Amino acid sequence: MKKKPFKKTDSKEEAKDLKDVEEEIVVEQGQEISELEKKSKEYLEGWKRCQADFENYKKIQSDNQKDLIRYAAQNVILQIIPVIDNFHAATAHVPEDQQGGGWVQGIMYIQKQLEDVLVQNGVNEIEARIGDEFDPNLHEALEESSDKKNDDEDKAHKLENKIKKIIQKGYRIGEKVIRPVKVIVG
Repeated sequence: MKKKPFKKTDSKEEAKDLKDVEEEIVVEQGQEISELEKKSKEYLEGWKRCQADFENYKKIQSDNQKDLIRYAAQNVILQIIPVIDNFHAATAHVPEDQQGGGWVQGIMYIQKQLEDVLVQNGVNEIEARIGDEFDPNLHEALEESSDKKNDDEDKAHKLENKIKKIIQKGYRIGEKVIRPVKVIVG
């Protein structure tokens, strides 16, 4: 077996070159890691924003659905209210000798059922009494009473701004007025 001739190499120089190459690789890998970390943070922030946007979207959709249901209920309620008004008008004119009769009690029971349907759907009657202060947010003035004879008294009368007569009941759902109380202001 023949021996290969041994070449003498400069191991210090090779080691230095190898060390430079290793450092270059480490620097490149560090830059790549830094870029990947930046991208990772960017993607994470984007994902968080997307998740927050989706949560907001779900809330908005939930509110929209509630509003839609409320609007649909309001539409039906606005159709029921005139029926209740008619029941009130009919029962207000029942002769005294027939007020205890079965048919009158039946009519009153139906009226009560309709009123209960309104209450179950969050509809409340707007409280108004003769002598209360007129509130344009709750009341609709159909006319202004003009019982006064001279202008000074009429001006003072207008300043009173009191409800003189209630013509028709008003209703609201929560704080939203769906039909104002119709009144005569005096």
